[in-house]
Amino acid sequence: MQGNKKSAYSYASLLLLTLVIGISSLTVQSQTVYADSGDQGKLLTIYHTYLDDEYLGSTKDRSIVTQYINDKIEEKNENADGYTYGYDQELNFIPERVFYEDSNVDQLLAELDQVLEIDIKATTLQFGDRTLGHFASEEEAEQALYEYKSLYVDEEILDRLSENEDQDVELEVGESTIVDVTLSEEVTTSESIVSEDELLTVKEAVELLEKGTLEELIHEVSEGDTLYSIAKEYNLSEDQLLDLNKGLDVDDFLQLDQELNVTDYVPFVDVIVYEEELKEKTIKFEQKTEKSDELYRGDSKKKQAGQDGKKEVHLARKKVNGQTVDTEILDEEVLKEVQHEIMIEGTKVIPSRGTGDFAWPAVGGYISSQYGSRWGSMHKGIDIAGPSNRNIVASDNGTVEKVSNDANGYGNYIVINHNNGYKTLYAHLASTSVNVGQTVPKGTEIGVMGTTGRSTGIHLHFEVIKNGSNIDPMDAL
Repeated sequence: MQGNKKSAYSYASLLLLTLVIGISSLTVQSQTVYADSGDQGKLLTIYHTYLDDEYLGSTKDRSIVTQYINDKIEEKNENADGYTYGYDQELNFIPERVFYEDSNVDQLLAELDQVLEIDIKATTLQFGDRTLGHFASEEEAEQALYEYKSLYVDEEILDRLSENEDQDVELEVGESTIVDVTLSEEVTTSESIVSEDELLTVKEAVELLEKGTLEELIHEVSEGDTLYSIAKEYNLSEDQLLDLNKGLDVDDFLQLDQELNVTDYVPFVDVIVYEEELKEKTIKFEQKTEKSDELYRGDSKKKQAGQDGKKEVHLARKKVNGQTVDTEILDEEVLKEVQHEIMIEGTKVIPSRGTGDFAWPAVGGYISSQYGSRWGSMHKGIDIAGPSNRNIVASDNGTVEKVSNDANGYGNYIVINHNNGYKTLYAHLASTSVNVGQTVPKGTEIGVMGTTGRSTGIHLHFEVIKNGSNIDPMDAL
């Protein structure tokens, strides 16, 4: 049994060895065939050349392609009129290991010449994600920004800020200075390849920055708006406004707060100026009042005269495109304290002294004759007729000064002295119910309405005398 097993192993080993030798022989023969038709058995590296997605051909020397492109660019630059040339297509070399090379360099370069785009190497200026345009150089892009800022800030100040960015400025009273000038969007530059007609000059760029760019906006209709006035406000025609608002007709009535689509020019970027000022400011005095029961009501006197104060104020202002949008007080120092004017007003009230606040002297009724010229003479008071009842009351606190009868004029009448410069007179009374020297609080019944004296009917003749002169009672009531 052991002998048979050994023989089986020997046979299998012999068979495996024969197969390996056979395969090795075939491999060697195959390699020999290709090596004889190649480069004596050595593998070569070639490079498949692409410009963007365009296949140009293959070469074993990449420098031939790159040097060709450099020569083309150099030729352009030698004949350039102040421009620098380049290209922004993507050149790719993909290597491959081969036994033989059959590349045609002349054909590759001819293909390259057909698709290679050499143009001006420019600086592209952007504000945030918005592109302004392309410039022949980075210096021109910077000059455009400088000249745009100089529309709102003197060049001398821009130069000073550029040279002394971190220098603190000491201000004297009455002086102001610009401490910073920035733009509202982040400014970035990048390199790009463009044609000459795509380039912006500095002048064109500043004009474009000043004009802005068209953007869609919303206009809320307010009182008085019409399609014509809205279109004119945004430099549109009525037809353009209707095109922007589908469904809107020229005969439609506009509603308040209705939203309409419009377009308008908005700046690419705002010039923001930060300014500081040190100024002296007047602190205006105020008029203040104190109450006192040591003075009669209606009397007043000055306790303290007012005097303005002064303070030194350090202000910071923010201006956007020349317009102040924010002002902040950084610091302030009082140089002279303000002294407010103080007036003392009396609150003391006694029944014999008037309050200055007159009441209607009858119980209801109406004015049947006004104060002023009447029938060729001066009517010194007002006539009140048609009351709810005929009781007559004191118009204000006071002391009865006179109770008398004038048959040819007032008839029965009463004079009350209010002890504050005012007196009141009540005439044509049917009867009186007070005596001279009596104190009468406001609203006290003093008599009954009648038609005594020179009278054409039942009524009250009422006068107000101020400092000895009659005034219109309606100015006191």
